Amino acid sequence: MIEEYGRWPESRWTAPDINWKKAKAITAGVDVGVVSSQAVVMCDDSLYCYANVRTASAHGGSPSGVMEQALQGTGLKIKDIQATVATGFGREHVPFAQHSANEITCHAQGARFLFGPSVRTVIDMGGHTSKVIKVNEWGKITDLFVNDRCATGMGRGVELLARLLHIPIQDMGDLSLTVKEDPEPVSTTCYPFANTEAVGMLRGGAKQNEILASYLFAVAYRLYTLAGRMKTEQDLALTGGVAKNPGVVKRLEREMGMTALTPKYDPQLAGAIGAAIIARSKLGKSG
Repeated sequence: MIEEYGRWPESRWTAPDINWKKAKAITAGVDVGVVSSQAVVMCDDSLYCYANVRTASAHGGSPSGVMEQALQGTGLKIKDIQATVATGFGREHVPFAQHSANEITCHAQGARFLFGPSVRTVIDMGGHTSKVIKVNEWGKITDLFVNDRCATGMGRGVELLARLLHIPIQDMGDLSLTVKEDPEPVSTTCYPFANTEAVGMLRGGAKQNEILASYLFAVAYRLYTLAGRMKTEQDLALTGGVAKNPGVVKRLEREMGMTALTPKYDPQLAGAIGAAIIARSKLGKSG
């Protein structure tokens, strides 16, 4: 039961107004991350269906099983998909994918689909790594920074804190924003140190919302310093699981002096959507 506190609810969705049998091009993207996996299917240039699950809970224990969950109830089979691109940490474990692509390119492409072509800065806030990606008006990557080793596992750290405090991860952000004033952040340089300091606050009798505020402020500030290594530009897009945490998002916006765009769909889908878009290009413009 404690394990569940640190997990975002799994989800799947199918577009009610799309008939896949009428599509000229059916492509898919699968993003197998350390913490979660996403699969999307696109009919021509529209999102048809998706699934977002924990990597370990994918069908049959296989990361590629997330695709079977995305297709559930649609009548569409994997064999009907014309091209599939896999990305993410476990992209080599998607046996039906004809191609693979790095997650940086996929997130840049997916962010433009989710947020619109005005995006110039993408911050991917994943369970294992964080990336700041700068793109131009054509969606080409012009600059990139990735977190250093000490900051690995940011999303995992947030999950561990949710379990420690017995607070559902989807409630952490809003609860952290109930403090009258943000306390000093825990360690902003090393997540293991940050976790230790959070435990110290708990033992010292700090209130839950204060611990959350201190920890999520540290996460936001770490992302802010990472973004500060390049000249960030509007418009700003936030992707990854941590992008669903308002306690991190609002503090990051405050530090950066920017307001992030609102995504059309779950921001965790960016990598898989980008992979599906790349799969479309493999078919050629004729579909």
